[in-house]
Amino acid sequence: MSQCLNSFNLIQKKYLVFYLLKGAEMIRNLKLGVKLNLILLSVFLVIILMNGLLLSSVLQRNAEQEVKDKALVLIETMTAVREYTNKQVSKDTIKALSPNLEIDGQFIKTSIPAYSANEVFSNLQRRKKYSDFFYREATLNPTSLSDKADKFETKIVEKFRRQPDLQEQSGFRKIAAGDLFYIARPLQIKSESCLVCHSTPNRAPASQIRTYGRDGGFGWKLDEIVGAQIISVPASSVIAEARRLQVLVISILAAGFMVAAIILNLFLKFSIISPITNMSKWSRGVSTGALVSNFEHKSKDEIGVLAASVNRLKVSMEMAMNMLKQTPENS
Repeated sequence: MSQCLNSFNLIQKKYLVFYLLKGAEMIRNLKLGVKLNLILLSVFLVIILMNGLLLSSVLQRNAEQEVKDKALVLIETMTAVREYTNKQVSKDTIKALSPNLEIDGQFIKTSIPAYSANEVFSNLQRRKKYSDFFYREATLNPTSLSDKADKFETKIVEKFRRQPDLQEQSGFRKIAAGDLFYIARPLQIKSESCLVCHSTPNRAPASQIRTYGRDGGFGWKLDEIVGAQIISVPASSVIAEARRLQVLVISILAAGFMVAAIILNLFLKFSIISPITNMSKWSRGVSTGALVSNFEHKSKDEIGVLAASVNRLKVSMEMAMNMLKQTPENS
């Protein structure tokens, strides 16, 4: 069995060597213009491949940074709204009017940082430019069911709970509408005032119980991570634009290559191939005895030097032939 395999491998190697030699012979026999174009094509493919990979990496990184910057601005804005509501609205204004966070038996939602942040973002989302941006304060045990964390958000919150020192998570996720880039930050109970509404139903304002019920949003503890701020911004359009730019740059490179190839082919044709072809025809004429005219080449380049050399060779041949013709007469 091993002998059969060795024989098979030997045959494969022989065929490989044969085809390599055959290919090398074919390349040697190609015309100069074809060889040049093959070299240009090879260089072009290498340049396109390298530029494609480099552009893809750079543009992808720039696109990701662009959507990340948008998300950072928005999440910082929502954090500022929460801080303002907590420090100014809740403490200074609402509590001065009603320590129980209710007026005339109505729960004052605007005193809650999460409510204020969501309302501000909802107003922003009504603008067409931000209609596909999303803001969530996803909570494992929310007061309002609309804030209940979904499966994806639950994983984010649980990771924050497992790693209390982790301050931010970010990445891409797919939804039906396309790719989204998200930034998430932990929602941690840092103030005793939060526990007025979230410790026990008995401690919460009666208006809160009437509005949201007694089932959710209780049992929270100081310093506990109960949820996550999650801002999501559309990434599909930015990434698609980066890809369009990549295609445009590669197209420009391809067009530049085509122009360069045409110019080089024209140069090769008129400066090298045509003079050499004419010189070949002239040389065939000289070899058959047509020694009347010199080979004309006006340029002083390498072809011109070669033309001068073959003209001197023609003169030498004329002298030699004349000497041969005179030899019998002299003898």
